[in-house]
Amino acid sequence: MITKNSPLLTSQEALETIESVISSAQADAVFVSLNASESALSRFSENQMSQNLSKNRFSLSITSYFDNKSATASNTEIDPEAVQDTLRRSETLARLAPSDPEWVPLLQPQNYDRRLAAFFADTANISPLERGQKVQQVCSQCQKANVQGSGTFSSSSTLQALGSSTGLRAYQEGTEANFSVTARYKSGSSWSSRSAFSIADLPIDALTEQVIERCLASDQPREIQPGLYPVVFEAAAFADLLPWVIGNLDARSADEGRSFMSLLDKQGKPIGNYVGEPLFSPLVQVKRDPAHPLLQMGTFFDDGLPNQPLEVIEDGIPQTLSYSRYWAMKQGKEPTGALFPIVMQGSEQSIQDLIAQTERGIFVSRAWYVRYVNPRTLEVTGMTRDGTFWIENGQLAYPIKNLRFNQELPLMLRDVEAVSTVQRFGSTVVPGVKVKAFRFSSVTDSI
Repeated sequence: MITKNSPLLTSQEALETIESVISSAQADAVFVSLNASESALSRFSENQMSQNLSKNRFSLSITSYFDNKSATASNTEIDPEAVQDTLRRSETLARLAPSDPEWVPLLQPQNYDRRLAAFFADTANISPLERGQKVQQVCSQCQKANVQGSGTFSSSSTLQALGSSTGLRAYQEGTEANFSVTARYKSGSSWSSRSAFSIADLPIDALTEQVIERCLASDQPREIQPGLYPVVFEAAAFADLLPWVIGNLDARSADEGRSFMSLLDKQGKPIGNYVGEPLFSPLVQVKRDPAHPLLQMGTFFDDGLPNQPLEVIEDGIPQTLSYSRYWAMKQGKEPTGALFPIVMQGSEQSIQDLIAQTERGIFVSRAWYVRYVNPRTLEVTGMTRDGTFWIENGQLAYPIKNLRFNQELPLMLRDVEAVSTVQRFGSTVVPGVKVKAFRFSSVTDSI
């Protein structure tokens, strides 16, 4: 049984719970997923703490199968009686469910990488007082600089265990810490964020100083005309754009003609995809790499498929698409699972080096509220925010008013001219990026 003072189960407790479900199951097959987490968040606004909260969560999900019919039931209690009630509910619902036309058999036992995800005690056990002290330091830095500082500082520890009647068993746990800060001064604003598996690896002081400096420099922005411009993206801004491309490397969408990766005939009917074709700049090198030094994430996906390193884009050429188990079976391919976490290769150059290489253009600190315009071409719209600057003769010359963009993201990757060192944002590791052409459609009033 889980001890009352512990928010997370041990591996033994988690796997024993799964075994109890499987041994009691009356269905043809059963799949069990167990998740537990402890998270904490400190929020600050206008240079003072505004919110401090902690959450302990537990969830158990049971899917029962009768032939090609299935149903899932879940609960948030680990009490043995509640677990058995959930199992019986899933079996009752599965008997009543319609046949699934996309049914696939449960996974057999898998071979996972022999490594552990990063789990750091300083992140899992940080106290509210320690979080408050770090937030206080950030607020003091902002107050000293006469700017209004706001943001969040969070930490979490998670556990996941899977099991099935086919003999599949999997267990992993990890920690993550996140920090974001926004500084405001008159008509100027700046923002940035970072993620790490250990709180000690978050550059809180340095990042706050950078945001303060850029905030002060962004006051009294000038207006420029919308149009097509060279752009240098801060890594944090690029981290909000690249996942749109990788997330759309889906095999089914491509094969059914619904993706920018779809190869169509003259009548617009799908006849293949663009895997193996040079679509992007040779500087675009992307992998799925949960073992990357900045990530050190788990070894399996929610359905039990292994999450192993995989080449996604090499020298600008897509190497694979994401195949679900059903679509892989239908197409005679191996299932890949999702193409996350994303790791794009960078260089030894700094973001200042990329700016110095730009005669005239725009520096973007943040891509905000990105949304689809045309899923087929992967055109998106969004806005710059929190510090947008005009680049002149290799320097940030002056702040400019924010702009709305309408851009086909595959063309953005085609036009990549330089990349900087990489940084981590959530489960994404990306560099800062310089592109030779990016389309801005209008001026916005946002700060």
